[in-house]
Amino acid sequence: MAVLVLLVTALALFAPKTCTWIDTSWINYLLMAVMFGMGLTLKAKDFAVVFRHPKDILCGCIAQFTIMPMIAFLLGKLFGLDTGLLAGVILVGACPGGTSSNVITYLSKGDVALSVGMTSVNTLLAPLLTPAITWLLLRTSVTVDIPVMFLSIVKVVIIPIALGFIIQRFWGKYTEKAEDGLPIISVSAITLIVASVVSHNSERILETGVVVFAVVILHNLLGYAAGFLLGILLKLPASKKKALSIEIGMQNSGLAASLAGTAFPDLSMAAVPGAIFSVWHNISGAILANIFRRMKDKDSG
Repeated sequence: MAVLVLLVTALALFAPKTCTWIDTSWINYLLMAVMFGMGLTLKAKDFAVVFRHPKDILCGCIAQFTIMPMIAFLLGKLFGLDTGLLAGVILVGACPGGTSSNVITYLSKGDVALSVGMTSVNTLLAPLLTPAITWLLLRTSVTVDIPVMFLSIVKVVIIPIALGFIIQRFWGKYTEKAEDGLPIISVSAITLIVASVVSHNSERILETGVVVFAVVILHNLLGYAAGFLLGILLKLPASKKKALSIEIGMQNSGLAASLAGTAFPDLSMAAVPGAIFSVWHNISGAILANIFRRMKDKDSG
């Protein structure tokens, strides 16, 4: 996926006319397809970890919605980002983790149940917390329409996931046959989202390319580091440290790109950080998984 998204990004950036046919109005529908696929893979047992390890889930939720937004805000101010890019970076930070974090946790030999539990809970909290955090950090820079953001997240994320979960719950024997094809659909949708955002903003990205790429990369890497450090402070076993690090560092950046168009229609650059993050965190996640796999998992941490 990382290689595919990287190639499409390069094409959209340096030959934008090849991808501008992917209208930005498609982004919401593409993300809904990804979220519906996530719902189809969720099972009731995935939420059991919430009750078995409430402390771990609570720490993960608090960390998700504090560490990444604050890192985004500080980086935005440090690099002097303009309003559109600042809004986009903070949107990325205020979003929950995405399904990619679950895959990378699995490849890292991390605690997959904890990863899925954190992603699920954080996603359910997103309609309330993502708009609230975005408003809190941007209220002096730009108008943030909280009700519009709330309804957009419910429509694009919560409803598709709920539908997928219900269908899987009652017609699981049929959905199991389709599960092998879900990754292809998700990768295709994310690739199209990235291609759309990058191609329609290629000139602006090239103008501010070094700065925005530096901010996105630092945002992601500092998230990994902060999550792992938190795991050390909480004296968690290695498998949970990996899950926490990955969950905090990897964001649902597709949602950020989607929300940018809804919440900030006059700030075209707001969707760019989400698109770049979608590319970068899959590359960094693959590298991190190779590093984490070599770590020994001891109960003592």
